[in-house]
Amino acid sequence: MAEILVVEDEKNMQDIIGAYMQKGGHTCLIADDGVEALMILKSHPVDLMVLDIMMPHIDGFSVCKMTREMSNIPIVMLTAKSDESDKLKGYEYGADDYMTKPFSPKVLLAKVNALLRRTFSEPADALNAGDITVVSSSRQVYVEGEEIALTHMEYELLHLFMTNPGQVFTREQLLNRIWGYEFEGTSRTVDTHIKTLRQKLGSEGRHIVTLIRSGYKFER
Repeated sequence: MAEILVVEDEKNMQDIIGAYMQKGGHTCLIADDGVEALMILKSHPVDLMVLDIMMPHIDGFSVCKMTREMSNIPIVMLTAKSDESDKLKGYEYGADDYMTKPFSPKVLLAKVNALLRRTFSEPADALNAGDITVVSSSRQVYVEGEEIALTHMEYELLHLFMTNPGQVFTREQLLNRIWGYEFEGTSRTVDTHIKTLRQKLGSEGRHIVTLIRSGYKFER
């Protein structure tokens, strides 16, 4: 059972999402807008956030960006827009998954459960490559001894690369392995996450190698 923060200004949508989360065995905290969501995050630990984009006071993009400054919890963004640029913007700010309204609450629950499983089921061992250390049991990542904060999907990508050094992954394979077959986005999502992951790894980002027309691999 997990505690889910639902950030949504429409009461009917709050009730629908809350009901399905409870059916899945989770408890919910409800925030009517971005300001309330940030207040909850600062005072109450949660395991995952379902975040609407179009809200009064502070939009979902801003909430997502500010959340990433204090937490690496999985974030599923909701929007009435299907424009790819909006999805890419959400991923750049640290979202882990995306759903376009109208959507199936059952699919949303499945995405939430998948993210939670990936978050809490890592094996308890450490991986090392160069000056990168990944502590799988706690999902902590260190570069040159300093801990860095990765989003859920950035961590999943790094963990996959480090457990399969030298293996070439196409963008489609990474989408299927990390985001799942039901993911709504495109292969550009992979490029966006690789870019931000490299930036956070600094000089150690050189271990992630781009192969033109092929994909990516991790070199020790």
